[in-house]
Amino acid sequence: MDIHPIRNDQDHASALAQMQALWNAPEGSTEYDRLDLLATLVDAYEKTRWPIHVTDPVDAIKAAMSFDGRTQEDLADLLGPNRASEVLRRKRHLTLPMIRKLAAVWHIPPERLIGDYELRVG
Repeated sequence: MDIHPIRNDQDHASALAQMQALWNAPEGSTEYDRLDLLATLVDAYEKTRWPIHVTDPVDAIKAAMSFDGRTQEDLADLLGPNRASEVLRRKRHLTLPMIRKLAAVWHIPPERLIGDYELRVG
């Protein structure tokens, strides 16, 4: 099996093309093993080349609002007007009931809402 490390975007494109050609390889075959190895290398390269930055809970709420076309008023309807404003301005931490509402109603994964973030003073 002639497999090489993926060191640049050209290597990455080549590995993706090879994977596409091997996509329906029968499990247990040499081709399937090659596909598995290529997928592992591609995954490692992509994690390094295009890392996913974890957002804090407030950024996760803002991203969900932007993605779904929601407003601060929509958040206020869910959490209460003062609480929504305080959370978005980082004056208040999310509480467990707030996290549960956001997860249930807006479908934001709870693990995105439970991280630590600093409050702003003043």
